[in-house]
Amino acid sequence: MARAHHAEAAVQAHLEVPSSQQVKAAVTSFTMLADPTRVRMLWALREGEMDVASLAAVAECRPTVASQHLSKLRLAGLVDATRDGRRMLYRLRGGHVRALLSEALFHVDHQVSGTPTHD
Repeated sequence: MARAHHAEAAVQAHLEVPSSQQVKAAVTSFTMLADPTRVRMLWALREGEMDVASLAAVAECRPTVASQHLSKLRLAGLVDATRDGRRMLYRLRGGHVRALLSEALFHVDHQVSGTPTHD
């Protein structure tokens, strides 16, 4: 119980006043979510690692285009990559990225479907 209270207090302190660096990083993350190709690729990565060709197929673009988007997502800290022989495998960079993407899409689902919002 004390551990849960400590974790909650840490979250509250962390969110009190974001630093300029945190705000800038958040804006970068949100900017990366402002592109349909990147959102489709990130959504596909929720299930696990994928290579460029597979992500290009999901996003309905050429592999070279997918690769350019993935480079931006890596620089923004939203995806990681590991080499598997001659190909790169991409994955989401942690649960926060997964949660950010899910919440963004759940939020717009309320707007699109007309379902009332909730806390």
